[in-house]
Amino acid sequence: MNQHEKLNYVEFAANDLQATKVFFTQVFGWEFVDYGPEYTAFTNQGLDGGFYKADMSSQVVSGGALLVFYSRDIKATQAKVVEKGGEIVKPIFEFPGGCRFHFIEPSGNEFAVWSETQ
Repeated sequence: MNQHEKLNYVEFAANDLQATKVFFTQVFGWEFVDYGPEYTAFTNQGLDGGFYKADMSSQVVSGGALLVFYSRDIKATQAKVVEKGGEIVKPIFEFPGGCRFHFIEPSGNEFAVWSETQ
């Protein structure tokens, strides 16, 4: 249900929509709906959103927002990310309350995954 004045949707640029769709499907189990050749959307992933065809990407180093996944088994999730073509840009590190890693998906967008324990 849509909530008044709450975050509802996020969009990312993607230079390779197909590779991005395959990556998120294989690693996180996402499903996509295509809206023409230059846009694809996902739902029911904690926050709905989409990817649009563009030669840009969102990374923390250039001021991009960082969206963070939760994992009950961070090492297994990291292994899937690497196996399916993601690039680890910050290996698992600890912080008060848990640990996390950062990765780049095939179209160049940076995400992170966190867990309470390694």
